[in-house]
Amino acid sequence: MANLVDKINERHIRKDIPEFQVGDTVRVDVWVKEGKKERIQAFEGLVIAKKGGSVSETFSVRKTSSGVGVTRIFPVNAPTIDKITVVKKGMVRRGKLYFIKKMRKEYKVKERN
Repeated sequence: MANLVDKINERHIRKDIPEFQVGDTVRVDVWVKEGKKERIQAFEGLVIAKKGGSVSETFSVRKTSSGVGVTRIFPVNAPTIDKITVVKKGMVRRGKLYFIKKMRKEYKVKERN
């Protein structure tokens, strides 16, 4: 039974997603539907969390848009994601960066080679 589930899940896992970690800055190009039109919208920010695995894996991206913090959760294998680009590799010492939501000033992440 488990093998059948694994085979079905394997078909839905995307191979074109790059490796990225918490602390990296990524640009996620998302298909947005507005009425009858579709367009690609970029969402660039810091990856503050990764959850799950296999088909149900998700990641949270946080950015500041005109002084307001915006957090968006994306499923890694969603068909609405056009592509993910790693802009900057960051070095952090935590698995989840939820404390950034409560911070008043901007959080600086050291760059990783």
